[in-house]
Amino acid sequence: MKNLIILAVFVIAISSCQTQTSLYSWYGSEDATYTYAKRGTEETLAKAMEQYEKVLSKQTGLRKTVPPGVNAEYGYLLCKSGKKKEGLTLLRAEIQAYPESEKFISRIISQLEK
Repeated sequence: MKNLIILAVFVIAISSCQTQTSLYSWYGSEDATYTYAKRGTEETLAKAMEQYEKVLSKQTGLRKTVPPGVNAEYGYLLCKSGKKKEGLTLLRAEIQAYPESEKFISRIISQLEK
């Protein structure tokens, strides 16, 4: 009986050490966005946009889709940098991918279209 309990504890301990695959691939975009928000330079903006491009093009996470908010954040940065058409396209893509964001994102779109 004692050996059975030890074996059960061992199996539970080993199974709890399993690593989980992330739902999304972020590629360090969080750090790049934070750095841009903190410093606000052209260099940090370029780095953040580069990271967003990577997130959009190379999704290796479990869901194989762009994480929530990434289309919106990158689209907004594109609009701020003068690429309004591409930015609005990404904002609309955010609504397509995550319909629950429509109420918030549609306000941003309407303000940017003025």
